Amino acid sequence: MRTDSRLSRMLHVLLHMARHASPMTSEQIAAMLRTNAVVVRRTMAGLRDAGYVSATRGHGGGWEIACDLDQVSLLDVHRAVGGNRLFALGHEHDNPDCGVERVVNAAIDDALQQAEALLLARLGEVSLADLAADFDALCESGGWKRRTARAHLP
Repeated sequence: MRTDSRLSRMLHVLLHMARHASPMTSEQIAAMLRTNAVVVRRTMAGLRDAGYVSATRGHGGGWEIACDLDQVSLLDVHRAVGGNRLFALGHEHDNPDCGVERVVNAAIDDALQQAEALLLARLGEVSLADLAADFDALCESGGWKRRTARAHLP
């Protein structure tokens, strides 16, 4: 089963954008993520609509951060990129008259609801600024002197 990596990928992009001095084109972002620029534009549109990034067309244009990193949580980004189901687990409805199926489904539903509530709460507690600070600390400890890791930027 394929996982939905939109949240982690867009957090990755947003942190690079926050450290990038100029706008990043969809093509640059696509090369970094090893995907298609159309996919990038489609996903970035949700971030733009939420006010987290802005886009300018033409020469020298591209995507830029348009928000205060302290004010945007991971949950905000999850919602902006169209994240819906957090877990792919589910249950069967083949025979709703079966007592075993009903208790199994109830147990799974309860566990999923509790896990989702916990994950959503945690995503809501962490801001983009928190991630940026963690990145800065990593750079300092690795001797990078707060430069962006450019290994995969074109």
